[in-house]
Amino acid sequence: MFRFLVVFLTVIQMTFSARADQLPGPVPAEVIKIVDGDTIKVRATIWVDQTVEVSVRLRGVDAPELYRPKCAAEKSLARLAKASVAASAPLGSQVTLTGITRDKYGGRVVATVVTSDGETLAARLLAQGQAIAMGTRKPWCGV
Repeated sequence: MFRFLVVFLTVIQMTFSARADQLPGPVPAEVIKIVDGDTIKVRATIWVDQTVEVSVRLRGVDAPELYRPKCAAEKSLARLAKASVAASAPLGSQVTLTGITRDKYGGRVVATVVTSDGETLAARLLAQGQAIAMGTRKPWCGV
């Protein structure tokens, strides 16, 4: 299934994008799992009656680590970030993916995720203080 997604996205990328490493979207998707504060799993509609399940890293933000926190405070903040994502994009809700690229670690993609009310999920997390801009010093555990 994953191989199919990679092949399909590659064909679409080459067809519709000047850059072969990005799918501009929009791609409609249903939220099927909240992994943590900056990753969700979706069922994306890639063609008529064709869907794939893929993990999506939210573009441009970094949330506290839930699974390998460096301190207890980070784990607590990670739970809050995950809850914030769940409230903004609950299971079964529809989102739209744009600017889809491969994740550097593999096995997932990076995308801008827009909620059904038209707001970017990453921007909402930043505004709520549940994430920081990618590349910013992580303040979770203090100095």
